[in-house]
Amino acid sequence: MSQNDILQKIATFTSIEQALEYFDIDFDSKFINEYRTQLVKRFNGYLLISKPDDWFSARRALKNAYCKVQRGRLDPHTRSACRGCTSCQRR
Repeated sequence: MSQNDILQKIATFTSIEQALEYFDIDFDSKFINEYRTQLVKRFNGYLLISKPDDWFSARRALKNAYCKVQRGRLDPHTRSACRGCTSCQRR
């Protein structure tokens, strides 16, 4: 799948849930309902910064966005682990 193909596929998604399902990323629907806007903005930002070359790089951008929003919810003054994040590789 070329860069244009993956960008066209991403453009056809009408919700972030469709993108998460397409890229095989498990998600919590309560989290998505609460942080939908932040997640979409961060994912689109990652796509603007580095255009995805293939399915894997687009998936990595979505996983990074999901994880960043999840980790942003943690208390910065404690050393709490990332819990409940279904896509986090930092466990």
